[in-house]
Amino acid sequence: MGTTTNSSTRIAVLVAALASLTISAAPGYSQTVAMPSAAHAVATPTFYRDVLPILQRHCQSCHRAGEIGPIPLVTYDQVQPLARAVADSLRQRKMPPWFADPGVGHFSNDPSLSPDEIEIIGSWAGSNAPAGDPHDAPPPRPWISGWNIPEPDLVVQMSKPVSIPAQGDVEYTYEIVPTGFTKGRWVRISEIRPTSRENVHHAVVYVRPPDSNWLRHAPVGVPFTASDMTDEQDRHDTHTTKADILLVYAPGSSPDNWPAGMAKFIPAGSDLVFQMHYTTHGRPTTDQTRIGLVFAAQSPAQRVLTLQLTNSDFVIPPGVDNYRVEVHGSLPNDAVLLSFFPHMHLRGKRFEYNILHPDGSAEPLLRVNYDFYWQLSYRLDEPRPLPAGTTLQAIAWFDNSKNNPHNPDPTAAVYWGDQTYDEMIVGFFDVAVPADIDKTQFFIRPNAMHDHSHSVRNRC
Repeated sequence: MGTTTNSSTRIAVLVAALASLTISAAPGYSQTVAMPSAAHAVATPTFYRDVLPILQRHCQSCHRAGEIGPIPLVTYDQVQPLARAVADSLRQRKMPPWFADPGVGHFSNDPSLSPDEIEIIGSWAGSNAPAGDPHDAPPPRPWISGWNIPEPDLVVQMSKPVSIPAQGDVEYTYEIVPTGFTKGRWVRISEIRPTSRENVHHAVVYVRPPDSNWLRHAPVGVPFTASDMTDEQDRHDTHTTKADILLVYAPGSSPDNWPAGMAKFIPAGSDLVFQMHYTTHGRPTTDQTRIGLVFAAQSPAQRVLTLQLTNSDFVIPPGVDNYRVEVHGSLPNDAVLLSFFPHMHLRGKRFEYNILHPDGSAEPLLRVNYDFYWQLSYRLDEPRPLPAGTTLQAIAWFDNSKNNPHNPDPTAAVYWGDQTYDEMIVGFFDVAVPADIDKTQFFIRPNAMHDHSHSVRNRC
């Protein structure tokens, strides 16, 4: 996943909309917030009784101190001056960010407000935003400082900070951090936290088990790039890998929080490999990204694998406003489909996932009006069993015309590449398989046929 992401653009969008991406409620947060009663529904809404519960559910995950939202929406004094702007943003569905076609699929992490919630905030704003009785306020939501997950059992941070220049493209930067695990650990919840969020377009944390030869000659505990590698195989390894993905981070993405009985696995003696893509914004800085891990209380029945559909063989002609690229492949073994994470660059327009049936029909699973500045995951409300042989398809449409305000150069032909002025189609998806099956085993077909369904080009 490449970028010259304009952080100021993203912040401007946030300021203009004055609302927030919702991250799923942190596990352990079991507060039940009563919806307004019938009596309240006909009365003038007040902040403490009617509005604050909605903000807690939908906005404060980002709009609180230390998070991505530049304006906190926690107290009456913070929200009251913005009442009409917040109401307008919600009424226009600009915020919270959510780009899935409502007619395709149901997703557990959909942050969208209900029509009733939007009406409550609109009515409150239109009535001069009364505070009401502070005693009506729900208890504050119990956030963990610095995280959107429960207190991590373990925090793994890059050993040394990475220096980021003021200008220019930055090569993908890697840092290998040993876990020191003496036994395998099951990770149920995880979150990536950059220390210089505006400079991190994406991060991927891979699991490198002790028997892996991937990046075997690379230094440990210090940042490096492909240009630093003297060994040809190591240079190649910075562009492709079969390693398990622990977690992917991009603008707007949320932590992983797998259902009970499911988790990702880190074998004993493994290293975590941080793959970072940094952007420059006019001043030098440093980053020392970390990942917080919450372990499963017991060994799960199912192991979660992050897979992807990738097509790097395309050329988008200059000026074309709806260029289609697709990739498809069949699953080699039974799996349970959990979620999606589509990725494109600045020319990205739409993205969809489908199941292709033997009769030639396509069953849509997700359709997204893509927004590069809010790269969201979409978690199925009901996990979907997929038998071996199921064909999954990912389709991306690109706008390389002058009508795309984010287009770096509508006169250029566009190819696959790391930077934002290049393009990508990567259809990440998460599946659950039996706990004793690893990624390599999953891609061994029972009939030993060669598998064409999955690109091992995990360079995202």
